[in-house]
Amino acid sequence: MIERYSRPQMKKIWSDETKFDKWLKVEIAVCEAWAKLGVIPREAVPKIKLARVNIKRMEEILKETHHDMTAFLGSVSESVGDESRFIHLGLTSSDVIDTALSLQLVESAELLSQDMKELISVLAEMAIKHKYTAMMGRTHGVHAEPISFGLKLALWTQEMRRNMLRLAEAKKTIAVGKISGAVGTYATLSPEVEEKACAKLGLTPAPVSSQILQRDRHAQFVTTLAIISSSLEKFATEIRGLQRTETREAEEPFGAGQTGSSAMPHKRNPELCERVCGLARLVRGYALTSMENIALWHERDISHSSTERIILPDSCFLVDYSLSIFTSVMGGLQVYPQRMKKNIELTKGLIFSQRVMLALIDKGLSRQKAYELMQRNAMKAWKGNKNFLSLLKADPEVTATLPPRELEPLFDTQYYLRYIDEIFKRVGLTPAQWKRGTAKPTDLAPRAI
Repeated sequence: MIERYSRPQMKKIWSDETKFDKWLKVEIAVCEAWAKLGVIPREAVPKIKLARVNIKRMEEILKETHHDMTAFLGSVSESVGDESRFIHLGLTSSDVIDTALSLQLVESAELLSQDMKELISVLAEMAIKHKYTAMMGRTHGVHAEPISFGLKLALWTQEMRRNMLRLAEAKKTIAVGKISGAVGTYATLSPEVEEKACAKLGLTPAPVSSQILQRDRHAQFVTTLAIISSSLEKFATEIRGLQRTETREAEEPFGAGQTGSSAMPHKRNPELCERVCGLARLVRGYALTSMENIALWHERDISHSSTERIILPDSCFLVDYSLSIFTSVMGGLQVYPQRMKKNIELTKGLIFSQRVMLALIDKGLSRQKAYELMQRNAMKAWKGNKNFLSLLKADPEVTATLPPRELEPLFDTQYYLRYIDEIFKRVGLTPAQWKRGTAKPTDLAPRAI
């Protein structure tokens, strides 16, 4: 069961007990609205508010009715007595089920938001710690030019902030109730009942509905979770790459007594990051299903219902779990600056080719000529495993423009980090702007995110 991949708080939100409790909350809120409008006796409400759901009894009724709402109502009615005739007055099943589902999704979003805040704090803290830790920037998997490990983590921090905003928007979209009757016309209710009941539940009434809340709302929620999962997969994939034996610049935590392979005792595998990557594929699949659920026949059918019983709780379980796992990975990440330095030096200066080329251009050479000189010497360095600076010093066409004394200062890694402070200031990762446990993620980016 995918449920095991989540923490207790999320499991509770999606438990049958919570679901039926929320169904009952919706029913009671509607009864209170009817009472305020004088349709049912006010004195009936205290008795109705004592109603309870007996899940065992509900299951017994379900075997006969094959309809979960009538089974629910039967169980509730038995706990109330005569006043039960006012429960579900004018409602259709989806008034209760969809409105209660919104409550579950809102609570899930709040929990996931807390998860993301924790991850953002860990990422931000590590970004600041490794602000000046130089490492190779890679494109296509090939050495490009130096960056800092902190810069990489600042980029991840900012991406998770965007995900926070996406989730907040998705939560707002789903925080709606629908109590408008069989096909959304309020024929057996009134908009006022819906407004009063939704206000009691902390939801906004959907401006217009059919028999159900429209599933583009749910699709926005699940696709947002898929984007969050995809971000986590991106980060985890990077750690997997950095943990490769040939690279070994960073490594996920590996505890005492832990084993990486039943056959090879030396193995230290990035299995947590691989798990995050695998689960992201599942959430993206759920996102596709959520979009398939948007198109229903006329005012509704139930082709969406069976899939939502799986994709909505499971998406929340998986993202909650993935955030928890990846936060623990980042909290215990092993970083190897000396290995990063060694890898910077691996190509013997080739990574400074652009800077030398620009210096030649600044001296008056055409871009085409400067590029040709750099590439010619770079290819020699690649083929002969030779020092790039030595090759340039021995090339009369290069030294005619840039003498050795001017070439040497160009081979400086720190040159590439000279704007790191400004970048960190932009994204709110300076001591004055950020302090773990006090700043809100949305406060950390005074400029565009």
